[in-house]
Amino acid sequence: MRPGRLTAIAATVLVSAACAAPSGVPGISTLPPAPLQSVPAGVPDALDSQASPSRAGVELEAAEASPSARAEIDAATLKPSPSATTSAVKPPAGEDPVRVPPPRISKFTYVFPVRGCRVSYARKQLVLPKTTIWAGKGCAFVSPVGGVVHEVNASNRWKALTDHGADREGRFVSVLGADGVRYFGGHLDSVEPGLRAGDRVGAGQVLGRVGDSGNAKGEGANLYFSVSWPTAAKYWWVRRGMVDPWTYLDAWLNGNPTLSPAQQVAAARSRVGATPPCRTLCASKPVKKKPPRPVPTQTADPDGVTKG
Repeated sequence: MRPGRLTAIAATVLVSAACAAPSGVPGISTLPPAPLQSVPAGVPDALDSQASPSRAGVELEAAEASPSARAEIDAATLKPSPSATTSAVKPPAGEDPVRVPPPRISKFTYVFPVRGCRVSYARKQLVLPKTTIWAGKGCAFVSPVGGVVHEVNASNRWKALTDHGADREGRFVSVLGADGVRYFGGHLDSVEPGLRAGDRVGAGQVLGRVGDSGNAKGEGANLYFSVSWPTAAKYWWVRRGMVDPWTYLDAWLNGNPTLSPAQQVAAARSRVGATPPCRTLCASKPVKKKPPRPVPTQTADPDGVTKG
């Protein structure tokens, strides 16, 4: 193809492109503007902000100066305003809550074994599964539950010289509760007059008075309290306690008066047997026998002289 012909074709293409394009200033779009979108009330005009940066800056400073506008901006940017965080929360008005009684766990009702006095007691096992309830001398020891008096010892037979295990708790009373559990209270100052084994007692009935009899002498008035199952008197170590009692004491004093140790006591009996051997603090002190007094005997005359 001839060079002159190529030049003519190129010129024709350029002229056609120039006629098809919209007229305008080079570098600036001459296309029609896009339709405007709706803008929420209270928010600076996005279109004006894009068209005029200086105007957007002025409106932003005005929004920061206005507390209501600032709160809206903070809420939009997930930044709580100072006024929102410092305002006090007021509970709704209403009546006082209704106290609901605790659920009844067993069919038995228990009371704390010391009545009418301030008390404190250990909540961990030291030597035996029992607890020492510290209370003033003369405070009432009461039956924790209804039942039958099992044992009564109104005399203090303990002696430091012998320290017999059966006598260490001094004066005591035990009750076989209607729940099948034996409740034991020792170191009593006195036993309620006329109380005998086999007497029926109710929960809260006075059995004796707190004291320091037995090996508690000189340690302050307290109640030796334990739970176990009934045995004959010769198995005295069982009545000293087979189950830790403080969980039940806590419930009877402050929580639920129907929490029963019967299930735990039955499980302990099943585990060790009805009459387990004594394993802790069993032996008494040996009694020291006095040596026999010498008997005088007649000796022969040193000179070998016989008198007569």
